[in-house]
Amino acid sequence: MKHVAIVGSGISACACAASLKQKGIEFTVFEKEPMAGGKLLTEKLQGFTVEAGPDSFLPEKYWTLDLIRMIGLDDALLPTNDAFKGTYIYSSGRLHQLPEGVMLMVPTMIMPLFKSSLISWPGKLRMGIELFIPRRKEQTDESLARFVTRRLGKECLEKIAEPLVAGIHTSNPDNMSILAIFPRFVDMEQKHGSLIRGMLKAMSMMARAPGSGPKMTYFMSLKEGMQQLVDGSVAFFGPERVRTRSEVQEMRKHGDAYELILGDEIISADAVVLTTPSYVTEQLVRPLDSRLADTVSVIQWSSTATISLAFRNEDVAVRLPGFGFIVPRKEGRPLNATSWSSIKWSLRAPAGGLLMRSFVGGGHHEELVALDDDELVGIVRKELRDIVGLDATPLFTRVYRWVKGMPRYTVGHLDRLAHIDEARKAHPGLFLAGCSYRGISIGDCVKSGFDAAEAVATYVRKGSVP
Repeated sequence: MKHVAIVGSGISACACAASLKQKGIEFTVFEKEPMAGGKLLTEKLQGFTVEAGPDSFLPEKYWTLDLIRMIGLDDALLPTNDAFKGTYIYSSGRLHQLPEGVMLMVPTMIMPLFKSSLISWPGKLRMGIELFIPRRKEQTDESLARFVTRRLGKECLEKIAEPLVAGIHTSNPDNMSILAIFPRFVDMEQKHGSLIRGMLKAMSMMARAPGSGPKMTYFMSLKEGMQQLVDGSVAFFGPERVRTRSEVQEMRKHGDAYELILGDEIISADAVVLTTPSYVTEQLVRPLDSRLADTVSVIQWSSTATISLAFRNEDVAVRLPGFGFIVPRKEGRPLNATSWSSIKWSLRAPAGGLLMRSFVGGGHHEELVALDDDELVGIVRKELRDIVGLDATPLFTRVYRWVKGMPRYTVGHLDRLAHIDEARKAHPGLFLAGCSYRGISIGDCVKSGFDAAEAVATYVRKGSVP
């Protein structure tokens, strides 16, 4: 029977493995760390549920829900506490609520935008005339900054799009690829001539869609934390198929098969799925093909850190608005954002407890990630004092660093992917998956794992090269 090697054990690998299990294809997952999961890491500390990486997923990207149903975790779905929902943006020395109806960066309701203190009147008018801005005729890529400024104005870019979008992608909006990150918006412009019209059309279609199953909010999580998605996947396809503390150091071609070098051990596989970050993939494929390695190597990465703080409710004497706040780059502060984790989600703190986490690095002040834990915690506590007046002593703090943890999809990313795909075709049985290529969200990563499994199945069953 054909055997497949999956290198890496993040959510892309888990989705690929779960799909291969369903297809009846034998495989082994190789992970260099002591446990599977990559960035999906949840810790239980003093009764608190602390997320090291992503704390949620977007059900709109339905592949995550497909995986959850496949592995039988439907009952573990956890919606946000929408009674408290709201996003706040720090601007000019105070917090402003993001106007109701703003979808990422596109306004869909007039009155909330007009009443907002976040955007100036000239900025509001500029956003409103987006309805009359002609669609762009060129089909070439452009930066997020240029796209948003062209359609919605500079103030929308600086106060909404940059902190909401570039902050998530930990990239500079001046060189972020709009085609790679938000092809949906480009499509809206071309089809409807306006982002506002396109978003209103999309919302009306969603409103007419029949509802079924558990309650869905814009963000969803799992009751035990996001690591539950990894643990559930491993339980589904079998923990015996995962080899931890097993770093693949080199990869060679041997006839029609591949050899993976793990120290003194050599593993033979009929097909290999590399879910590793592009800079690791580059090292693994260079002995096979320097051209493929060179095309993969051009993908850039950024580093971030999350700092979680736990408190007693009784020690926090200030109001914590909404689900948290974000800080635009133009404000010049070291903090990117803070989320009130135990307000946004149930089951994240014990009775009388409050959990929050802050984010630094990425698109700006990436150098902060190199600071030691005490320095990072000190910066976060000062920012919380300055921005929301929080001056309590935490029960505990937890710092997680993700060095080179997020790929940057810069302008021209899709062209680079085309070169990578072309170079990979020279190596039948070799497949690439993960956040390096076609989306950084959990849903995108799950889809990449599913797609890789489908390509593997076609290859091992028919000997064809998808």
